[in-house]
Amino acid sequence: MSITPQHIIFDMDDTLIHCNKYFDLILGDFFEWMTDWFSPFGLTTEEVRSKQIEIDIAGTKQLGFASTNFPQSLIATYRHYCQAHGRTLSTIEEEQLFVLGMSVYDQEVEPYPGMVETLERLQADGHRLYLYTGGEARIQQRKIEQMKLADYFGDRIYIRRHKNIEALEEIVSAGSFDRSHTWMIGNSLRTDVVPALTAGINSIYLKQQREWEYNLVELKQEPHNVLYTVSALTEVPDVIHHHFM
Repeated sequence: MSITPQHIIFDMDDTLIHCNKYFDLILGDFFEWMTDWFSPFGLTTEEVRSKQIEIDIAGTKQLGFASTNFPQSLIATYRHYCQAHGRTLSTIEEEQLFVLGMSVYDQEVEPYPGMVETLERLQADGHRLYLYTGGEARIQQRKIEQMKLADYFGDRIYIRRHKNIEALEEIVSAGSFDRSHTWMIGNSLRTDVVPALTAGINSIYLKQQREWEYNLVELKQEPHNVLYTVSALTEVPDVIHHHFM
């Protein structure tokens, strides 16, 4: 059975390549520094984690995927507890935190298992592939080049600071896609699945074992279009294929 070629839009971070695990590594160092600096006050890792998540999510909602948002969330968390416990702020410590936070963008890029296999199979099946990622162009472009993703996506690559309902709708509308034959593949309920459902296109949610809390939202709407959930990237081609059988 031949399948009508589909427009398949892929998220990049934590869909095609690893991302969150590098933030977790940096946060591990941050928690150690904070509990050491604030040891006289009995500050716990969980207290620091909770406050950093709160600040990080608020900053992302306001500024989008700006590279400085993460290191600034570390500094803001540090300042919060300095004020709460009457500890003197240190410019040196703040500079150390900024360097620590920015170092997350220097990590070596690593693909998810099956990335090449999945993209090559979809490409061989005649589907048209698109890449849609959130962040700053310089940082995201470096990842794209290291993973040679242009081999699959060509110039069909969209990098947006704010990855939301409006951004996806603009991409779909500008491309004049047949929405019944368009798919959004991603790991974020907030920035991938909900915008896809709102735009009336099909969606495949790649569920991760550990997810950034910003990405987790309740699906309040009943999907009138297709929504599948998978646990591995390699399941995507079969889901699309079997959908039309």
